[in-house]
Amino acid sequence: MAEQRILRVALAGKPNSGKSSLFNQLTGLNQKIGNFPGVTVDKRIGLCNLDDKTQAEIIDLPGIYSLYPRTLDEKVVAELLADKNNRQYPDAVVLVADATNLKNCLLLLTQLMDLKLPTVLALNMMDLAAQSGQSIDIQMLTSSLDVPVVMINARSGQGAYELKQALKTKLSPSTKTIFQLDNEIKKVVTKIKDQFHLATDYEAYQFLQQTDNLVFLSEEERNFIRKEAKENQFFPHKYQGAETVMRYGFIQDLLNKVILKTSDPEWKKFSYRIDKVLTHKVWGYLIFFSVLFLIFQSIFAWAQIPMDFIDQSFTALSNMADNNLPDGPLFDLISQGVVPGIGGIIIFIPQIVILFACISILEESGYMARVVFLMDKIMRKFGLNGKSVVPLISGLACAIPAIMATRTIDNWKDRLITIFVTPFMSCSARLPVFTILVALIIPDDKILGFFNYQGLVLMALYILGFLAAIFSAMALQFLIKSKERSYLIMELPTYRKPKWANVGYTILEKTKAFVFEAGKIILAISIVLWVLASYGPGQSMQDAEMRVLSDPTTQGFSQQEIQDHIAAYKLEHSYAGIVGKTIEPVIKPLGYDWKIGIALITSFAAREVFVGTIATIYSLGSSEDQLTIKTRLKREINPETGGPRYTPAVGLSLLVFYTLAMQCMSTLAVVKRETKGWKWPAIQLAYMTAIAYLSAFLVYQSLS
Repeated sequence: MAEQRILRVALAGKPNSGKSSLFNQLTGLNQKIGNFPGVTVDKRIGLCNLDDKTQAEIIDLPGIYSLYPRTLDEKVVAELLADKNNRQYPDAVVLVADATNLKNCLLLLTQLMDLKLPTVLALNMMDLAAQSGQSIDIQMLTSSLDVPVVMINARSGQGAYELKQALKTKLSPSTKTIFQLDNEIKKVVTKIKDQFHLATDYEAYQFLQQTDNLVFLSEEERNFIRKEAKENQFFPHKYQGAETVMRYGFIQDLLNKVILKTSDPEWKKFSYRIDKVLTHKVWGYLIFFSVLFLIFQSIFAWAQIPMDFIDQSFTALSNMADNNLPDGPLFDLISQGVVPGIGGIIIFIPQIVILFACISILEESGYMARVVFLMDKIMRKFGLNGKSVVPLISGLACAIPAIMATRTIDNWKDRLITIFVTPFMSCSARLPVFTILVALIIPDDKILGFFNYQGLVLMALYILGFLAAIFSAMALQFLIKSKERSYLIMELPTYRKPKWANVGYTILEKTKAFVFEAGKIILAISIVLWVLASYGPGQSMQDAEMRVLSDPTTQGFSQQEIQDHIAAYKLEHSYAGIVGKTIEPVIKPLGYDWKIGIALITSFAAREVFVGTIATIYSLGSSEDQLTIKTRLKREINPETGGPRYTPAVGLSLLVFYTLAMQCMSTLAVVKRETKGWKWPAIQLAYMTAIAYLSAFLVYQSLS
């Protein structure tokens, strides 16, 4: 059988054009996410069989309006399309265009045509275009551009077959040239073209326009281009403006020919009516916070049954391993370290599924864009850019991609402030900590017969993080000086029924990331913790039984109580116990003991690790059958008071600490990468730790 031909296809287009939906339709589950080399920009790649002989490697590029970038995401795309030696350089490009707003999508297409990149124009949302009453002459559009045009509905998959057919044929670049070079720059363009052995004038023109953006050029090559530009008095912005005017003139003439009937202005009337309510200065905020409230209620109400089932199942599995495996360190590690560690990962899948299902539905329906627009009015009062809303809302999922999302902010000051305060937003990694502690100290009662107290407390924690973020931003705007101003410019997408396949892909992608990325950390730390908690220096562990039996206070204890004391003595004198005891004086004013101290240290690797650490620590504290995590925490005794260790004061202190403290090492690493140094990450870590410590101290001291 002949080997399949591999065709590299890039999906390009402006944000919200439907690229991601088309990518999902073409690749299904056969996709993976990584980063473009050298930068923290997401790269989604998937495989698609065009026929028995041809397989396409589909690259979903970040959204871009033109080849002239303003953000890091856009720079990556512009650089890729200018570098034919790049391994990711596409054999063909599919330009995904919103058929209801064609004018704003064609600027990039005309640039691709001038680069002589084989391109297919995929007109998406044709159902909405038809609904609006718009009529397009597809044959005229095809002949005018000399580019294959395919009508698609990326959400339903309609037109995907026709797109595959167009891709598998040998595509040729368009013969049309849109941008005509001015006579006064032809000489320098020709010189650059000859020097770098480029195929087209427009490629050479891009080298002149974007000398600093094209990082694949060596410093010597850049100096050559700068020298030629200076000698020929080439001013990039002057010619870029003229180019844009020329292209939009061509686009308008084209649309005048191919659009047979324009959209009826009334077709979005219903959408405008909804927007008047959802973006209202009073009702809009009430509706948004009501939606958030329902999400947090559902996290507890719907996830509780599967979580309890998972918790009990792993407890039973741990008991079975403990009772049936032979004695020995390896088998103790399995029953007391590995099984509880895996349980600490799996137990939170139901909540993560619910959280990302809700977020995905809001994005798919078009409501999330309204939230960004609505919250922009508040953000500006606290010194944040309107575009800061996107990273802050993304921070509810994970601070790492949220901080990366600040690359869309042009203003340096606004971007730095957003990076600094984004970790205050409670990410999904904090959710396991919140849910286990809230379930422990807050009764599962309802107010007015419907509203769950636990859901109310969870929402309050998210609001606390948000308030910490915006008030910190307000303070920072006076410390960081800049005269630049920037504005939120975005298109509000049409309201659509959520595409459940896309929701499913999002849930699967986020759950896999939690299980296989955070899960690896949790499991590794669980194993390390078991070792540290099972072994200690000198003879302390071996002498544990003798010391407990010689203690007068244990006289008359039952065999079970003696075994519990032996296990507790071993844990306290283990390496883990020594670490916890070392930091105990620092955290004692917050109501924490050395066991909680161990969890505080290990959870800096990832917030979810707190629960896995607690599960491992307390599974070592008793010789009786393993109990569920929640039951063990409820039974933990404070030796100083004789009462429960996890009182409401301690629990709320922990909740406040985890709400306000820096999230994890990975977040610090990303901040360092985005700010090009350790100065701001160090300040951020010190600031957030101080705020968290002081707040937790005040909560514990006022409630205890």
